[in-house]
Amino acid sequence: MSPSSTAADESPDTVADRLPAAGAPLKVLVVDDHALLRVGIVTSLQAIEHVQLQLLEAGNLSDAIEIYRNEADIALVLLDLNMPDSKGLQGLKQFVETFPLAKVAVISGTQDEFVIGHVRALGAVGYVTKGQDARAMSDIVLALLGKPVPNELGGGNGPGRFPRFPNSSRYDRVAELGPRHLEILELVLSGCSNQEISTATGLSLGTIKNYVSTILLALDVKSRSHLISLFR
Repeated sequence: MSPSSTAADESPDTVADRLPAAGAPLKVLVVDDHALLRVGIVTSLQAIEHVQLQLLEAGNLSDAIEIYRNEADIALVLLDLNMPDSKGLQGLKQFVETFPLAKVAVISGTQDEFVIGHVRALGAVGYVTKGQDARAMSDIVLALLGKPVPNELGGGNGPGRFPRFPNSSRYDRVAELGPRHLEILELVLSGCSNQEISTATGLSLGTIKNYVSTILLALDVKSRSHLISLFR
């Protein structure tokens, strides 16, 4: 094997690697641990008439990473926010870090502006709300794929890709807290206790308690369990 071929085999994911062949269907990977929900999403996308799609499915993050690695031309990933092997934002973060050029849109039942803002900050290209009607979901997917959308949702990072909800002030308040608060928030969402967070960050237990209290206040929630429920 020549040196040039070895280098190509070991090269990272590139834009060219992810472009489908001319005339080939666009591949969309649907990742959700609930089989019935996956069926509903797939069925809705199969009903799109003017765009040819090839729909792939995964029931957890590990399978999704494996499929994406083996399928070189996946145009879009629809990723559930909370699965057995990835809680909260950890799955999105891991997927984007593994495949920096992947187009990943989150699927979630959460209708919270803070969660949506954090998803966007981590590099997601869109947010699909579970339970919305099939037409609206299909339109968002078309916009993310760069295809014509009947009701003009697409283009940029507009509301069709990232919906807005009445409690938008939550995200605005937390966005002002800084990276340390977001780091501690992710550890809370991963199920870590204050003592475990203290050990992981090197901060005192009292300091961690203050950070957590500030986060709860900013999000206007009264408990850690309520906070975690926002990401389910």
